[in-house]
Amino acid sequence: MTSNDAPNAFPILASSDLTTWRLTGFVFPEGRTPAWTLTGVNQADFWAPEMHRVRGEFWVCFTARMQDRSLAIGLARSERPDGPFEPDDAPIVTGDVLDSHLLVDAHGAPWLVWKKDDNGVWPRRLVAMLHREPDRVRELFDAGEDQRTAVLTLTLWPWVETLEPMEQFFVLQPLIEAATAHFTELAERLESLRARAGGAEATEIAMISRALRTRIHAQRLSADGRTLEGGPAVLLENDQPWEAHLIEGVWITQEGGRYYLLYAGNDFSTAHYGIGAAVADTPTGPYRKSSEILLSSSAEWWGPGHPSVAIGADGRHHVFLHAFRPGAPGYKAFRALLTAPVRFEGGVVSLDRSVEARSDRPLGGPSRRA
Repeated sequence: MTSNDAPNAFPILASSDLTTWRLTGFVFPEGRTPAWTLTGVNQADFWAPEMHRVRGEFWVCFTARMQDRSLAIGLARSERPDGPFEPDDAPIVTGDVLDSHLLVDAHGAPWLVWKKDDNGVWPRRLVAMLHREPDRVRELFDAGEDQRTAVLTLTLWPWVETLEPMEQFFVLQPLIEAATAHFTELAERLESLRARAGGAEATEIAMISRALRTRIHAQRLSADGRTLEGGPAVLLENDQPWEAHLIEGVWITQEGGRYYLLYAGNDFSTAHYGIGAAVADTPTGPYRKSSEILLSSSAEWWGPGHPSVAIGADGRHHVFLHAFRPGAPGYKAFRALLTAPVRFEGGVVSLDRSVEARSDRPLGGPSRRA
């Protein structure tokens, strides 16, 4: 699980009944983090690990900050699921990337899947532009409260740009919510503004617009997982209204000759976060998205996201995800581990309603919102 800046990174929990859990260790106990990672309170960010069995070994892929504070993806291996894990000497993908996933295809070849964190770029660029050109606020935002949020944020920008990445996230969050609540309109207005602008401003607006698109990449790994082979392929990007400015947290399940892809979309720290589905005939697609969101916020849980899939003791597929208590989303806020049975049939992903999901306790099934 995500550890942020905790001294022991990535606790490993084991259970035989999905109700009683025991701590068996950590992927990276204190003092044993990879040499390339940034450590320390309010400095480190160890995020989104996944453990897979690949060719008799247990591989963990994860996200961490490098010494220059950029996000990168690393791999570690062990002969046992509870470790000890030996990390590679260097990250395998760099350049502000995160949410890695390991897929072993129908031929036994391993693939690495990840997200390019462009959605972490556009808020800073947008506020910097508005700080220089405050008159643009009325051209981009209609609602008075959104305009006031934008004005406050651009006024604070000289201070905000000196903060650490996650501190910037906290301050910019109100503007992010205002922008993503009317994401389609904002994207269209930015493009119209770019067409009217000229020179450096047009270039800057074009960069902001490109960063509003989040892309999911996949690339084949060597047999030993030490290097990447060939070039990366783009699997998905955000193009549905409910996804707003980002998609992330991908998991791919191979079933019945097809590849079923689950992913999270929208802003993780709000109730708009949810889970979508897509399907393809090959690992790299093309993937066809479902026209409807698979899981969204309910009265019991907000912001279901970052799905994973495993086969339970009952022989069924189960989707595992995290979600917030209603009204309590946010960075470092409590997120429960939830599960629900899921079906992959005929190119369609659906919750298995033949099994009663347990939504009355932390490990339960979130309801789908109509």
